Amino acid sequence: MKARLACLIVLLACASGAAQAQTRVQQGEYLVRAGGCMSCHTARSESARPFAGGRPIPTPFGDVFAPNITSDRETGIGAWTDAQFIRAMREGIGRNGERLYPAFPYTSYTLLSDADLLAMRAYLATVPPVRSATPRNTLAFPFDQRWLMALWNLLEFSPRRFVPDPSKSAEWNRGAYLVEGLGHCGECHTPRNGIGGLMGSKRLAGATVAGWQAGNLTPDRVAGIGAWRDDELLRFLSTGAAPGRAHALGPMAEVVATGTQHLTPADLRSMIVYLRAVPPVAAKDARVSDPARADTTSIDSEGARLYAAACASCHGATGEGSKPFPPLARDGGAAAASNLVLVILRGVNRKTRDAHALMPAFDAQFTDEQIAVLSNFVTRQFGDPRASIDAKAVARLRVIGQ
Repeated sequence: MKARLACLIVLLACASGAAQAQTRVQQGEYLVRAGGCMSCHTARSESARPFAGGRPIPTPFGDVFAPNITSDRETGIGAWTDAQFIRAMREGIGRNGERLYPAFPYTSYTLLSDADLLAMRAYLATVPPVRSATPRNTLAFPFDQRWLMALWNLLEFSPRRFVPDPSKSAEWNRGAYLVEGLGHCGECHTPRNGIGGLMGSKRLAGATVAGWQAGNLTPDRVAGIGAWRDDELLRFLSTGAAPGRAHALGPMAEVVATGTQHLTPADLRSMIVYLRAVPPVAAKDARVSDPARADTTSIDSEGARLYAAACASCHGATGEGSKPFPPLARDGGAAAASNLVLVILRGVNRKTRDAHALMPAFDAQFTDEQIAVLSNFVTRQFGDPRASIDAKAVARLRVIGQ
């Protein structure tokens, strides 16, 4: 009888342990999505395997290739210990003691808790192994010298854990943890100085990343999100589309598709609460887009011809749009010139539970001069005529991240 009871206790303990392990893996999957790991560690090709790395991360100093983080023991992180994983995430030090470049956001992940890091590690251990060696970085000298990162860290990196602010609400603190740590929003939405460090005085005020203009997330009413309603922000983070405000494009479309759309409404609301409370940062000459200002009398015949040939069938002759194609007044015409050009060059392929936003790429159909003319026509007609661009700038954008 005692032996049977002992066996039953062991079986129950094993079942409980297995349930706890499964729960931790599920929690880790959620955290990995919130951390945006898939969008950087998955190459762009249709045959690419999730988390197998190989994607170039453009920087002003050259390209850094995201590594393989599948469970493969030779080319991935399958042979890493938990301690090595935590050190890489928090300190930017790889398995063999090599310094990691801050294209990997350890400068934000340093805030993460032990429990969350171990849960992320547990989930990544379940990702099927893919044998795929990481390409060599293409950084120019002296930025290819990893030992210099020790000096960079002394100047630009402050290792620390997240400490809740007792004077703030639980919702604010959760939002701070997600925005500043796990979601590392500031890594793209904060300008960087000459050596690649984040500029604290312009935190979350918008920045240029691989040619894309990441928006101002501060509550400034003109340059930032101050005029957005909470439901508009929630919809944008959940679906990538806030009609009349903006549509997620480029890297942000990937963030939505692989990350924020999977977060709980409570976590998304906490991020909004936190962003509402950060100091507003105004932008010089920023102004609200007004579709009533659209110039419908333009005599730019070449721009009008290109628009009629490539855009009007979906977006309407006057940019009014029709479902599922968004209007260009405000949503498209007010986009930064570089964003508009990159959309024309690369198209849109944003998949969410809400919809599949799809637009073909025109990089092969149009020359740099034609894309500049078309982009300037769209901004002149439907947005801010100051947001002009020339063929040389288009040529530079064409090769970024390729």
